[in-house]
Amino acid sequence: MTTTSATTDTSGTPGPRVAAVGVDAIGPGPRKRRRNYRPTNIIGQVVLWVLLLGMTGLFLYPFVWLIAASLKPRGQVFDNKLIPETFRPENYAEVWDRLPLLSWAGNSILIAVLAAGLVTISSSVVAFGFAYFRFPGRNFLFGIVLATMMLPGAVTLVPQYLIWNELGFVGTNVPLWGANLFGSAFYIFLQRQFFLGLPREIFEAARVDGVGYFGLFWRMALPLAIPSFIIVFIFEFQASWNNLQGPLIYLNFGSVEQFTVPLGISFAMTQFSPTAGGQGDYQLVMVAALLVTLPMLIIFAFAQRYFIEGLATQGRKG
Repeated sequence: MTTTSATTDTSGTPGPRVAAVGVDAIGPGPRKRRRNYRPTNIIGQVVLWVLLLGMTGLFLYPFVWLIAASLKPRGQVFDNKLIPETFRPENYAEVWDRLPLLSWAGNSILIAVLAAGLVTISSSVVAFGFAYFRFPGRNFLFGIVLATMMLPGAVTLVPQYLIWNELGFVGTNVPLWGANLFGSAFYIFLQRQFFLGLPREIFEAARVDGVGYFGLFWRMALPLAIPSFIIVFIFEFQASWNNLQGPLIYLNFGSVEQFTVPLGISFAMTQFSPTAGGQGDYQLVMVAALLVTLPMLIIFAFAQRYFIEGLATQGRKG
């Protein structure tokens, strides 16, 4: 039922009518939606979890197998059992005497840090230039930079070797990180997209306050783009750490202590092979492979927050 009343102010003028709505005019309140757990929904959830667990097990199986193989004696390394019949933890102590693992890890860390640090800085400087400055031919030049990604690595392999050989750096680790002084097309594209998402007004305001172009990059763009720097650093560190082709070309004829981790493990596989006069001590190779995998897991664990934040930021930009 609905009732209507008129109100009068102190001057005697009738005021606006106010409608008082009864309870019966409101109607039933909002109902809470109930979840209907139909059999099809339950089956779909079960299938989804089975697929997720299956894919997880598929990706984790090689790592679990590597751990098991590193704890086995020589004759049981390739028996494909995830639980060793005979545990031999002495392999983790013996590997340091049989292989110069510390030297390999030190060389890999040095090269990876130099390569990742240099490519992060050089690529970010070029990316900021493409993102901030507006000049004729900017899009054309940026297209040329992106076009370099279409070139296979095998095309530039011989010219690069000839250049480093002419400079006298073959046999050293300089070719493994020196080329990163000139940036990378993929990282330039990645960081340019990040810089384009920054408000241009803050840079214009800084220019009014007298900040130079280098100050715009160092004091403003750099702190705001830390997630993109960390992403580039992680990507390049991993690529350099796992690189086998480069050390195989430039370091293979040097001393064993100058090898990197991938080249060293390849050397150990050849040295321990029975066809090369070895005794098949592949359990030491498994220990070495497991130990050199740990740094990448640690780096990703500590940098995971920045990694996900950077990817989420790129996704929000569309």
